[in-house]
Amino acid sequence: MLKQTPLNAKHREANAKLVDFSGWEMPIHYGSQIEEHNAVRHDAGMFDVSHMLPVDIKGEGARAFLRKLVANNVDKLQHTGKALYTCMLHEGGGVVDDLIIYFMTESWFRLVVNAGCADKDLAWMETQRDKFAPGLEIKPLRDLAMIAVQGPKAAEKLWQALPGSEELTRPMKPFTAIMIGQMFVARTGYTGEDGFEIMLPAKAAPFFWQALLDAGVKPCGLGARDTLRLEAGMNLYGQDMDETTTPLESGLAWTVDLKSERDFIGKEALLRLPRTRQLVGLLLLDKGVLRPHQPVFTAQGEGEITSGSFSPTLNASIALARVPVGVDVGDVVEVEIRAKRLKARVVKYPFVRNGKPMI
Repeated sequence: MLKQTPLNAKHREANAKLVDFSGWEMPIHYGSQIEEHNAVRHDAGMFDVSHMLPVDIKGEGARAFLRKLVANNVDKLQHTGKALYTCMLHEGGGVVDDLIIYFMTESWFRLVVNAGCADKDLAWMETQRDKFAPGLEIKPLRDLAMIAVQGPKAAEKLWQALPGSEELTRPMKPFTAIMIGQMFVARTGYTGEDGFEIMLPAKAAPFFWQALLDAGVKPCGLGARDTLRLEAGMNLYGQDMDETTTPLESGLAWTVDLKSERDFIGKEALLRLPRTRQLVGLLLLDKGVLRPHQPVFTAQGEGEITSGSFSPTLNASIALARVPVGVDVGDVVEVEIRAKRLKARVVKYPFVRNGKPMI
């Protein structure tokens, strides 16, 4: 039986099309995926992301444990509420999961991991905890809901839905978080737009969702979330990277700290392994739609699309593709679509940022 978020009844009220996503019954859209996509680009939309799992790491030595656990350097986190995007790797350098870490105190860090990886991630973290920090508490917060409010008007509509929050949230910079009562409010997102991700008690989630609805925030499903994150050039775990790929060949070298002397799980492999593949952006020049797993043919050899879709903002088909090192921006490659080879140009991503085309 599929798991349901605390907002399942609200999705049914709105006649959402519900699908199985990583074992959760989630809305794919509420009628028009493109309308939902455009609402986030031009106004404000909200997503139920309660399937994702917040995990609190608590106790003395929490920072030292995270220094070992993740590829990015948690020593960048020096101010309360500061957030860091990173990958958790296995010893071979492959990506166990990508996640966000929030620093609250030296004995309290909050992580948010992907729904499809939650059980695996917890088991991995507990195994590493038992090796390196036996007294540390790893606490999954399954009693919280999570709502993302995204778009250029996200802030003003959040302030309308949550009276008294403007004074606290207006000064917030991107990738920071604060506590407002029982709400954990982060200025983060997965759309390339301004916005917030709010964790709150599960029982309060339907009331807050309704308040956002009353403020004019449009409900959006996972379909729009996928096209928005692709336009923003953001990786999706299980497509653009997984345990068989390293962050260096997944466009995530910026999240890996190889400069400091700090050792972390997977570092030795990253330093040792030759990098033969890279992640690039593609813009289809011919008529068609780019989709995951389509073969890509380049002068340097064959690659594969990892994520691809029609871009409502660009009115064109775009993709992320893993191709041989040596393929460069401006190159024209061929993508096999329904037994035909169509031309695509290699471009720098993100494709869209803050609602504006970047290519």
